[in-house]
Amino acid sequence: MSDCWLQTFSGVQFFPLSPRVEDIRIEDIAHALSNQCRFSGHVKQFYSVAEHSVRIARVLRNQGCKNEVVLWGLLHDASEAYLVDLPRPLKRTRELGDAYQKIEQNLMKAVCQRFGLPIFQPHCVSEADHRILITEKRDLLGPAPAPWSEEQGVAIEPYVWKIYPWTPDQAEAAFLEAFGWYSHA
Repeated sequence: MSDCWLQTFSGVQFFPLSPRVEDIRIEDIAHALSNQCRFSGHVKQFYSVAEHSVRIARVLRNQGCKNEVVLWGLLHDASEAYLVDLPRPLKRTRELGDAYQKIEQNLMKAVCQRFGLPIFQPHCVSEADHRILITEKRDLLGPAPAPWSEEQGVAIEPYVWKIYPWTPDQAEAAFLEAFGWYSHA
């Protein structure tokens, strides 16, 4: 086991490079993600990873997905509670992204095991994540200085609803409430 560890919100000594399933707590995930800003903080107004995740879960629920898929949507960025939210362009680089993604995948396997989810992210979660990204870009960022790589190829329309960001406390409460609905139903 690596000696690299961090202290979680609940006081757990957590080893992100060698995660133990029993150390993964939903309270730690909700709290950490509610305090992490998307887009490395380059938004007009604070917008948390927890809110992003709750919005994905709601989209999947509204599409009629099974609770297991909705829970996957809620937890799709759970590893970031321990690794932080690395922006997608950096995540896709060979220099940084390859190592990060390997660590992230290992941690997500532990998250899936902890919450009884299949190891592979459902395709509909990826689709909702991508469409939410485009919606977040429209509502939370200034004008782009150049086209995003996501804009190449097939055009994806943002959702019709507008994002009005929540406070970290609101995002944490909504995340825990959604977890309660979809983990026990």
